[in-house]
Amino acid sequence: MASKLFIDGEWTGSSGTSAIDTIDPSTGQVIETVPTASRGDVDAAIAAARAALSNPAWADLLPVQRAGLLFKLASLVDEHHEELAQLETRDQGQPIGISRMVSVTGAAEHIRYYAGWVTKMQGSTNPVSFPDTLNYTRREPVGVNALITPWNFPLMILTWKLAPALATGNTVVIKPSEVTPLTSLRLVELCAEAGFPAGVVNIVTGDGSVGEMLTRHPDVDHVSYTGSTAVGKLITMASAETNLKRLTLELGGKAPSIIARDADIDAAVGGNIMGATLNSGQVCAAYTRFYVERSREQEFVEKVVGGLAQVPIGPGADESNVLGPLVSAKHLSHVERLVATGAADGAELVAGGKRIDRDGYFFEPTVFTGVKDSAAIMHEEIFGPVLAVTAYDDTDELHDLINRANDTPYGLAATVWTRDIATSQRLANGIKAGAVFVNMPPIPDMAAPWGGYKASGWGREMGPWALDAYTELKSVWLHYGS
Repeated sequence: MASKLFIDGEWTGSSGTSAIDTIDPSTGQVIETVPTASRGDVDAAIAAARAALSNPAWADLLPVQRAGLLFKLASLVDEHHEELAQLETRDQGQPIGISRMVSVTGAAEHIRYYAGWVTKMQGSTNPVSFPDTLNYTRREPVGVNALITPWNFPLMILTWKLAPALATGNTVVIKPSEVTPLTSLRLVELCAEAGFPAGVVNIVTGDGSVGEMLTRHPDVDHVSYTGSTAVGKLITMASAETNLKRLTLELGGKAPSIIARDADIDAAVGGNIMGATLNSGQVCAAYTRFYVERSREQEFVEKVVGGLAQVPIGPGADESNVLGPLVSAKHLSHVERLVATGAADGAELVAGGKRIDRDGYFFEPTVFTGVKDSAAIMHEEIFGPVLAVTAYDDTDELHDLINRANDTPYGLAATVWTRDIATSQRLANGIKAGAVFVNMPPIPDMAAPWGGYKASGWGREMGPWALDAYTELKSVWLHYGS
């Protein structure tokens, strides 16, 4: 597999001198060393993407031909399914079952979904109030897109961005997380194999400084970023200071889970364990704050603790393990720090709470009860297998519960567990989040919009809504009178 940069159809070493080790989080051992792109490398990648926009080999493709390239890429992902899954698990740590069923299968499905959209994007004719005048609209590519991806689902989240960008005729420069770059590099190899012309897909690796170069570059037209809210704010400022480039930002989350008195408690326990521990809790939409009706709290906590005790923990490559490591030593320290604040803020630790003494970056599934709404673990994004449980009284006004659930700067996802459709709808309507899941874990689908309210970001990915992020809408006026 390539460990170079891919610029204008060629694999090349960086003109800089620094490099970054990518680590297997289940062992702490180095897998690969990837280069850190220099300013010159970033400039070259953006220039290649800019030139490719007007290259007839890309710009003049018929819709059915562009769709064909995406269908070919999806088929190549299918052909290399197991290879990609093993690589994702080794580089990121997620259990191999998640890599197969969620990451790689999801990547192929997203590419195929947007391949289908290529021949279905339409403009409109509009009834303007001018005589002898035709007005119609057309969608055109935004231009050069910087796709900056996170380390938790590196392959799948890249395809959330790459597929609609290519479907709409754009060109891209990809910057994967320096922590987990390997499946992104492999996907770019498959793009070349599928036949995308030189310059259409480029990739530069490195740390946050490389991402900053992209977000500040005056020749980038759109940045699609998934990651922390703090970095999202920096990207917003960089856009304002340069060319007001378009932004799509999917940022942090602190999803509430409300368990009503009438909930199927066993279903709620199973769904919340999955929603809280999927990918070791390293999910923006992970269920992290649990509001349980007081009469069901003890039963819920006892069953959650018992269920977590049965979850097999270990290296993701072992088929029997359900919970893998955290992604890095740095992130493990972050989780430890926040867990330590739980008891300091008056919560009771009833399960877990510490790193596991073995090679790699493993952390015990952790449960706190009696957590105050003001506690750090109820407000800060932990991004680990940590559950903070508090109670509410069924006699409280529903809007009081909604206010508690909304007491966060984030608004990416939430969940409600109830048998009563009226309760589910009132809560779903009142919670300020981009996605509310009723009686199910937080797994997005390619056909539904995905994005957040408040500090969880701007814009929507997936479904037809993603097409808006990657196209400009042009209005054409034609006067045909004398």
